[in-house]
Formats: sequence, structure tokens, C-alpha cells
Amino acid sequence: MTELTETLELKLVEPNAHKHRKLCETKQAYQDALEAAFNANCTTQSAANDVVVNYDLSGYAKNALKKYVLQLCGGSYDAKELHDDHPVRFTNEGPKLDHKPQNAIEWYVKIPHHDDYNLWLPAQPNPEQREWLEALHAGDAELGECRLFNRDGEWYFHIVATRDVAERETSSAETPIGVDIGEASLLTVCHRDERGSPTAPNLWNDEGKRVRQLRETYFTATRRLQKRGSERIAESYGDELWRHIDHILHTVTSEVVAYADQFENPVLVLEDLTHIRENMDYGAFMNRRLHGWGFTKMHAQIRYKAAEKGIRVETVNPAYTSKTCHCCGEQGYRPKQATFKCSNSGCWVSEYQADVNAALNIADRYLSGESHSREHTSGDDSAEDGGRLTVPQDSQADADTQQETLGTYAS
Repeated sequence: MTELTETLELKLVEPNAHKHRKLCETKQAYQDALEAAFNANCTTQSAANDVVVNYDLSGYAKNALKKYVLQLCGGSYDAKELHDDHPVRFTNEGPKLDHKPQNAIEWYVKIPHHDDYNLWLPAQPNPEQREWLEALHAGDAELGECRLFNRDGEWYFHIVATRDVAERETSSAETPIGVDIGEASLLTVCHRDERGSPTAPNLWNDEGKRVRQLRETYFTATRRLQKRGSERIAESYGDELWRHIDHILHTVTSEVVAYADQFENPVLVLEDLTHIRENMDYGAFMNRRLHGWGFTKMHAQIRYKAAEKGIRVETVNPAYTSKTCHCCGEQGYRPKQATFKCSNSGCWVSEYQADVNAALNIADRYLSGESHSREHTSGDDSAEDGGRLTVPQDSQADADTQQETLGTYAS
């Protein structure tokens, strides 16, 4: 096993005036405490504790500061450098991640302000690091030290994450496995054997149906509850449904990786779905269903779970994979969602399972030498129609201040 470490960057999304002020207070208190401990030349955590104990900081920030100041006092820093250049550090016990895939902004981070008050803020992650966030949220990666800082007027939160990945011995013969994410079958995988014949397809049809049912139930029920003014009931009900969906997605993506793991030198081949949301326009109802389908979410889960097994993941151009015959390469059509028909009268494929056909085309594009990295324009892959920004609420004793922060991120 090899341990990988990654620093994840999340941009905090437009904190309101109250939360901006609290972030500034945390930053200022931390800088003051750090400078005082540095000026006192604290060489032990006990000495640092005597200095920082009276500052208005959470214990998580104080504990991180006490460890950090020992590094500074043993180096070549001077006090005037400390004020602007050092982020607020927290030990890993304090900050928390929350995921609400039904919202336009999916990720939220809890930042400790002081011991009895935490700030919840929506956060936009680096889209290239989404699989790491998925791993952290699922408990498959370990959250380390966290850092808060302000860059050119914008607030950022960094999380140091670690996970173990397997070292896999490779041979010259690869087994490309096409992975098709669809509306009927949630996921479909298939590959070719040594003779080039399609073999061992696997389709998750029941899971696709269940996710569709849960999503439609969510949109219908929450719309009715919102019309009745039952906002908190709608939020609680929606969270429960999305927990079920999350569980299904995690189960299916784990099974996809387990499927690949049985073959010699497997390569999971996914479609590059960078522009899938921009390219879809099937009317309001279907757009809502497809845009919230979670393509990026499943991609991220497959990537990090495959990495843990030492399995490579590649992407290919998705154009016409569902409308091309995997046998002769001619364009065909889909009279039904699950059926592909080849338009070439000389091809032995007259009718084929559409998702398996697409999975084979995806694998074949990798075999033909086409493979490229994703270029992200946005990390947003959530349901927008009917999905409000229902955020975790800050913890605070003052009821008036509590009321001030409610509904902050509804815009």
C-alpha cells in the first residue's frame, strides 16, 4: 500500500456580513495569539498554552497553533512576518464536511470560531479534487490539519487529506472496461475478451429505477411541502431521500470497481462528461432529471475507489457512443431507451441492448488510442430545479444572532 496526501482547496461562497466578520475575528485572534507566542519564544506546547489560553479561539485552533509555533521558534522567522502570511490552522477534530447533493452548491464546511460557536459555510471545491472530497465524506480518506486564509478578499479553506492506495503489478495486456452512465440502467459495464467478443456485461437496472423513483418523490413531495409553508419538514424529508440515493450510488460504484478488480490489468474507461450539462436540452422535466443524475459524483466515486485498488481510470470522447454500432461502426438509432438498432443491413447486429452497446463503444475508443484528461469548467453537478440551498445552521447561544444567519444562502 502507498499513502497519498493531497491538500484540498475549497472556496467559501460569499459569506454574509455577519459570517465575514466572524471569520475576520478568528483570523485576527489567531494572528495575535501566534505573534504573542512567537515573541515569547515558546519552545514547548506548555509554554505556548500559557500564552494563547486567554485568546478567543476554539480549542482546535489553539492546539494547532501550539504545535505550529514550535516550528516557527526553531526557524528563521521574525514577528512582523507572522501577521499576514500565516493561515489559521485547526486540528482535524474541529472542521466537518457536509454534502447536500440536492442543492446548487453541494458542499458545506464547518469552521470552529470559538468553543461554543461554529460557522457553517457553503464551499466550492476544486472540481479536479472532487473524488478526494467524496472519499473524505464516505470515510475512505482521513482528514488532517485544516487551514483558513483570505486571498485577495476571498476566503479559502484547505484540508490536508490522506488515503492508502494499492500498488498493482501491471502486465502488457490491458483489459479496458467500458462504463456507461445512463438513465435506464444506472451503470453498465462490459469489455471484450481476448478474441474481441463482448463478454460479461453487468447492468444496474433496478438501482437506476430506484434512484429515479427517489428523485421524483423528492421533487414532488418537497414542492407540495413548500407550497404549504412546511420548509423545515421539506428540508428534513429531502435530506433523508438523498441519503438513500447516496447509499445506492456508493454501493453501485463499489460494485463496478469490484467487477474490474477480477480482471488482469483492468482499465476503467469513462466518458468525458465535461460539457454534458451544457449539451443537454430535453425540456424542463427531463433536464431536471438528467442534470441531477450525478454523473460527476459517480465519476468521482469510481476514481477514488479504483485508485484504492490500484486500477487506472481513463476518459474518452462521449460523442455518439450510444448511437454507434459496436460491431460495424455505423450510426444507428434507439427506438426505445434500452434498445439499439443498427442501420447497416449487412451487419449481424440488428438489435442490441443499448447500454451494453454504449459501454463497448467507450472501451473501444480507449483501445483505439483515444484517451484524454478532463477539463472542468464547473464542479456543479446537482439538481437545480426545486433544489434550494438548505444549509447546516451555525451553532450559537445568542438567539438574535441565530435568527440573523437563517436563510443566508438562499440567493
